Amino acid sequence: MASDSNPASEDGFQAPVCCSARYNLAFLSFFGFFVLYSLRVNLSVALVDMVDSNTTAKDNRTSYECAEHSAPIKVLRNQTGKKYQWDAETQGWILGSFFYGYIITQIPGGYVASRSGGKLLLGFGVLGTAVFTLFTPLAADFGFGALVALRALEGLGEGVTFPAMHAMWSSWAPPLERSKLLSISYAGAQLGTVVSLPLSGVICYYMNWTYVFYFFGLVGIIWFILWICLVSDTPETHKTITPYEKEYILSSLKNQEAQVRSLLRELDATLPQLKIPSAATKTWYSQLSSQKSVPWIPMLKSLPLWAIVVAHFSYNWTFYTLLTLLPTYMKEVLRFNIQENGFLSAVPYLGCWLCMILSGQAADNLRARWNFSTLWVRRVFSLIGMIGPAIFLVAAGFIGCDYSLAVAFLTISTTLGGFCSSGFSINHLDIAPSYAGILLGITNTFATIPGMIGPIIARSLTPENTIGEWQTVFCIAAAINVFGAIFFTLFAKGEVQNWAISDHRGHRN
Repeated sequence: MASDSNPASEDGFQAPVCCSARYNLAFLSFFGFFVLYSLRVNLSVALVDMVDSNTTAKDNRTSYECAEHSAPIKVLRNQTGKKYQWDAETQGWILGSFFYGYIITQIPGGYVASRSGGKLLLGFGVLGTAVFTLFTPLAADFGFGALVALRALEGLGEGVTFPAMHAMWSSWAPPLERSKLLSISYAGAQLGTVVSLPLSGVICYYMNWTYVFYFFGLVGIIWFILWICLVSDTPETHKTITPYEKEYILSSLKNQEAQVRSLLRELDATLPQLKIPSAATKTWYSQLSSQKSVPWIPMLKSLPLWAIVVAHFSYNWTFYTLLTLLPTYMKEVLRFNIQENGFLSAVPYLGCWLCMILSGQAADNLRARWNFSTLWVRRVFSLIGMIGPAIFLVAAGFIGCDYSLAVAFLTISTTLGGFCSSGFSINHLDIAPSYAGILLGITNTFATIPGMIGPIIARSLTPENTIGEWQTVFCIAAAINVFGAIFFTLFAKGEVQNWAISDHRGHRN
């Protein structure tokens, strides 16, 4: 029976989760980010097999402070892949070149997604990255310069994906389901790392390194076809969404807009007492639906935005340092053999993936059932997700050659970082839903810088690969994490900002 009541606000109605369009979007985007991170990290494993061992022998930096953890495992290995004469510095440029493309398309990607939708932008970003990955063996044959250029092009493609996804969620995610939906969506990145690291090693062992790029590239193309066929930019344009779910999503987003309008009405009532013309709020009312320009200056002056920037930069310093150098630490300091290394390097990201999924559920429950404020949830989850990893990262550096504790502490450190997926990582949608893609482009631009300079600084601080040198690396990363957590806690906000009200649409019309 049809009802005139608002199902999202008055009756507390919530559209079913099972087989819903919004959760289908979450799971498809989950696999999209799974593919993206697989395409991003597979080179770090394949590169070991691509380089002539005679070239790297003189660059051997293995520390002998810790005893060999286990005897080498003798496995019949395929050796047909072509080898290249690339020294350690050249390899560093190859691995880092991705970020030089990645940083360029962050803000443009967010702007385009906010204007024309994120579906095609994200889809073609993944497709471009996948196609370029298929050409990696050919580029390697052409030489170092061609491979660096190809990796930079892959970065250009991936750079638009996160801002595009954020822009899509501004039209799809009911406010009280944001943590769940976004944590599911972005958790694919962690699982992609978990699977790609050991799987790339297995492919290199039993086939050869070229098949690493062929396999993941083809997976990316298959995902693109599914994405284009099954996803829509907004609930209004989705072909198979149920009327109940569409009404639930749209009405919940309109309720958020209504709350903003209510605040403006209260302000309008107080303006005569302040001798401010009420025409000011009438202008605001009209701007709620008519203003289309991006308020760049107020946006860039917003302290809550810079709170997210600082937190994102700080978190990524630790994330990218470990993502790039954890296999090195396992091999050259703790001295795990290559087979153990691939799996053990992936274990921390498995923990992070599980934490992201569970923390998203917890965050939305705290807001919906226990009435905790959005700001409180974002602050607490960011504190846990940044200070917790800092503590265990420092502890990992000070336990010496205790292999079990080292792996355990690094795993706990990375796992706790998953709480940030329901903290600062989605705060863009809280403070400016209409500009969420652009905001993520801005914050991710700054957050890409640690990926470019963090590993280089870590390498320069560990010339002998001693435990003491790595303690310094871990302490610097921990200090940056703690600073970011404190800064976000002090200056973050959980409500829509005034500069964002000028175009607060709730969903794309």
